[in-house]
Amino acid sequence: MSRRVILVHGLWMPRASMRWHAHGLRKAGYQATLFGYATVGGGPEQAIPALRALLREPCDIVAHSLGGVLALRALQSEPGLPVGRVVCLGSPLCGSAAASTLARLPFGARTLGRSASLLRDGCDPWQGEARVGMIAGDSALGLGQVFGRFKGPCDGTVSVDETRIEGLADHIVLPTSHSGMLVSKRVSRQVLEFLAHGRFLHSDAGAK
Repeated sequence: MSRRVILVHGLWMPRASMRWHAHGLRKAGYQATLFGYATVGGGPEQAIPALRALLREPCDIVAHSLGGVLALRALQSEPGLPVGRVVCLGSPLCGSAAASTLARLPFGARTLGRSASLLRDGCDPWQGEARVGMIAGDSALGLGQVFGRFKGPCDGTVSVDETRIEGLADHIVLPTSHSGMLVSKRVSRQVLEFLAHGRFLHSDAGAK
């Protein structure tokens, strides 16, 4: 029986935003399940229990942006869930400077909704059983630059430094933007590599 992979989308994104990666996973022989949640109106209080329910059967996770923070928080809140590997795509596991700045603006708190604190705070250092890999981007294309005031490379929304949480099994930086990760062949190859081997293929980082 093929391995299950749960795909978790990011802030302001529909569940369908992960369909491109789901298609690639299915072609590679995985069972891909799209997990949807209300990023603004629902937030982690609703999303984490719903996600934990999906993770009680053996599986892996591929999560974009806020979805990666949500996934690790879910695993940290219930140690022992049978998740083998987690691939985060541009997830601000150390907290998002862009979200912190946006939350202080008059309209910002409303746009982030109930996910604001999750984005600002990120996650604790990873100490769980699952192997967690991070794919970060360094193509600075995105509105996040207006709010983030990033130091060092970023993907336009999240800085590379914001993705480097203690306890990761592997970390790789690819020439892609935050939203570009959702349709990148480079990213797809590295997702499959990590799911299969628990590490990224660093020699392929610059390949098209």
